[in-house]
Amino acid sequence: MPKEEKEVFPVTVIIPTRPGESVVPAAEAALRLDYPRELLEILVVRGTHPSCQRNVALRQAKGELIYFLDDDSLPEPNVLQIGVKYFHNSKVKIVGGPNLCPPNAPRLEKLFALTMGSWIAFGPSRARYLRTGKPRTSSEKELILCNMLVSRQTLLDHGGFDEALYPNEENALMDDILKEGGNLIYDPDFFVYRRPRRTLGAFCRMLITYGRGRAEQFRLHPGPGSLLNFIPPLFFLFTVATPFLPWWITAPVWGFYFLTLLIQSWISGHGFKGISLLPLLFLTHLCYGLGFWLGLFTSPRSLSENEAKEIKIEKIL
Repeated sequence: MPKEEKEVFPVTVIIPTRPGESVVPAAEAALRLDYPRELLEILVVRGTHPSCQRNVALRQAKGELIYFLDDDSLPEPNVLQIGVKYFHNSKVKIVGGPNLCPPNAPRLEKLFALTMGSWIAFGPSRARYLRTGKPRTSSEKELILCNMLVSRQTLLDHGGFDEALYPNEENALMDDILKEGGNLIYDPDFFVYRRPRRTLGAFCRMLITYGRGRAEQFRLHPGPGSLLNFIPPLFFLFTVATPFLPWWITAPVWGFYFLTLLIQSWISGHGFKGISLLPLLFLTHLCYGLGFWLGLFTSPRSLSENEAKEIKIEKIL
């Protein structure tokens, strides 16, 4: 008997971007996806609040699966073929993978990527920036919204993303899905290329934003998954308090800490060249910790009704 063909799902690609962006690299890359054209829809959503932009596009999307890309994410043509197959298992709700630094990126950006892909800086979340291990069921720690394939019905069932959160709106959603028994899949072959921040200042601002987003997520959607993220803010407090503490307490701690950074720098950079990572690893802990403290006292808010009306959707395909 002939082998039964499995269903091919309609897919909508949603790409949030700013109003003035004339070139959207992710949209150009999405047009090169190796997927049946009659089953593919590409929506570019212009606005100033990505969480809200994604929700607005979600309500108009026709696909059974939604592929979220940031406007600078560059997927490989075969990425949907890799991700879609997992949804033949009804328990699978989200498939994701890393966003990788392009091989031709400047050296500074490659150093940023090595930093984000190190255990000492990002822990299990390094899988968002590095191809690690084999395909597996995973958690919100390893998946990221700039490269994520999601069941549309799952999104609708949860009311979309929490618009009071940006970033970390996807993390809160994934926590809820896991609580209900759904599966998240991490596949290292399901990747996009995406350049890290261009300058040291932009890199530090990104880290502060990540820390703030995690703190806001913890406030609005508390759960055990955020406990590990309390380490950087405690480190930040220790750093600030160091001048006021006895040297015989601080010296051993700092000695052990910088020895750990040195070892991680050597491993991540494959030898002596990796020593330049050491200050970036230190800045990662410091900036993330600062952002976390800021996020404990911010006032997260959704867009106003008038601001939401400014969101515009362009159908590319």
